[in-house]
Amino acid sequence: MNDITNQTIEKAANGDIDAFELIYRKCCSFVHNVAFRIVTTQDDAEEVTQEVFISVYRNLKNFRFNASFKTWIYRITINTAVNLSKKWDRNRRREVSFDESEMAVAGRSGTDASVEKQDQDAYIASLLNQLNEDQKVCLILRSIEGLSYAEIADVLNININTVRTRIKRGREKLLNFKKEVMNNEV
Repeated sequence: MNDITNQTIEKAANGDIDAFELIYRKCCSFVHNVAFRIVTTQDDAEEVTQEVFISVYRNLKNFRFNASFKTWIYRITINTAVNLSKKWDRNRRREVSFDESEMAVAGRSGTDASVEKQDQDAYIASLLNQLNEDQKVCLILRSIEGLSYAEIADVLNININTVRTRIKRGREKLLNFKKEVMNNEV
C-alpha cells in the first residue's frame, strides 16, 4: 500500500477509474482485515469494506497529503467499522464463547492450518468482544496492525496519552477476563 504514488492518488481524485481501481486493489485486503478485526464477521467486514471504498471514492478529492495515505485509509476504515457496528442491531451479533469456538473447530473440515487459523480468529474475536470500542480499536491497531502509539494517535485523531490509557485498560480487562475464565475452568 505504501507504493501508491501521489500521482495515482491525484489521478483517482480527478476521476481516473483505472487509478482508483489500482488503489482499490492495493488497499482492499488491508481494509478488509482491519474491518474484520473490529466487526468480527466476514459479512460485516465485507459491508464495511464496501462502505470504506465508497467513502474513499467520494472524498479522495479532499485528501491533502498532510498525513500518509495509509493513515487516511486507516481512519476511514476504523470510523466506518465503528459507526456501522454501532448502528447494527447488536442482538444479531452473538459473542463467540470459548466452548462454542471449540465445537465449531471440531465440526470443520479442511487442512490443519486453515482450521487452526479459523480457531485463532474465533478466539481473538471472542477476546476483542470483551472490550469497549475505543479499547478494541487501539489494541487492534497496536497489537495486530503493529502501529506505534504516535501512529494510532494520528489515525484516531486523539492524544497519545489517551492511546496509552486505552491500551493499558484494554490489556488489563483482557487479563482479568482470562483469569476469570481460568478460575471457572478449575
